[in-house]
Amino acid sequence: MAVTPQSIPDIPIDFRAPPPSPIASGRRSSFANDDVLTEFLETSLRVPDLILPDKIFPKQKCLETPPKVDFRSLCSDHEDYVASSSDVVSDSMARIGCFQLVNHGVPRELMASSREVAQAIFQVPPEKRATVTRSPPEKPWGFEEYHSEEDGSELSEEFVWCRDHDLKLKMEGISPVGYSKFSKEMEALMSSIEKVAEKILPVMLKNFPGKLLAPSGGSDHQGHEFGTLCCVYKHSQDSMADGWANSLKYDVIRMLIRGSDYSHALCLHVCDGCSEFHVYSKKGWLSFCPEQGALIITAGDQIQVASGGLCKQVIGRPILKGEKDDDGISMAFLYSPPNDTTTSETKKEATISLGQQALLAMILILVYQFLIFVYKKF
Repeated sequence: MAVTPQSIPDIPIDFRAPPPSPIASGRRSSFANDDVLTEFLETSLRVPDLILPDKIFPKQKCLETPPKVDFRSLCSDHEDYVASSSDVVSDSMARIGCFQLVNHGVPRELMASSREVAQAIFQVPPEKRATVTRSPPEKPWGFEEYHSEEDGSELSEEFVWCRDHDLKLKMEGISPVGYSKFSKEMEALMSSIEKVAEKILPVMLKNFPGKLLAPSGGSDHQGHEFGTLCCVYKHSQDSMADGWANSLKYDVIRMLIRGSDYSHALCLHVCDGCSEFHVYSKKGWLSFCPEQGALIITAGDQIQVASGGLCKQVIGRPILKGEKDDDGISMAFLYSPPNDTTTSETKKEATISLGQQALLAMILILVYQFLIFVYKKF
């Protein structure tokens, strides 16, 4: 019987995939070592630990007040006093990178008057500061301002002063009266600070195996040394009130990333009247209430090399918090021992070379022969 197309019933088409075959128990993986594969996948898919900007700021250490070292005992003729004070200094510099120096002989009236006259420096209009803006290392002196990245408001100002003739000429051109008075006060204060540094540095170096580096900072493009540099900071009201923490964090992170602009052995901080003093390093930071009238001494990069890495370079910053009508002023003196290049060049010039000695001998012989000829002739 023939089947016609009309007689074929409509059968619905079902394209569903068949169910998966059951996995036989006890079937081994084709990979030889499942543990190695698992470890590789876990390592490859692991999200790396990102270092966020707030993690860059070092953590605060436990509160610790640096020891107070008597300057007279450190530089006295009594060997026991010197040894005891020197051990305290070495231990404190190795642990936290700083100590407090009391009875140093620098008059507190001089420190106060220098901070007072420094107010006039920061009253120079911004449009006149262009010629006196610092650009290290060729021009380490001059103004530098720090602004908030959020709203652009002024956080703090800095003026670097040194005994440079070009700086004197430029500053007297834009602020003749104020700068002349400021320069006179700073010269007297820096001379007193340098006398203190010259006496304590040799005592500190007795316990270190190495030698100080030749100063690499504080010189211009022609190699002329500027000597000790003084960084004068003006702490604005915003930084002394609610915004002081953000201002300080910005400054410290910038310094830790960029490092110090000037190579130095010691930094002597004049911050009498500050409420706190912070010491920062890559390992962490600590804060303490400084002794009234004390000089805070922090270690520089040259001390770090001379100590063989035992003493680490740190960054010291005073914190001025209070209700004052004017902005607070603090100063930091970056000291390095004088370079012996000038002395050696002077000795070299004073020495007569062998060629000059031979020429002088020939002239004396000719003069002697001439005198003998004249004597015989007449």
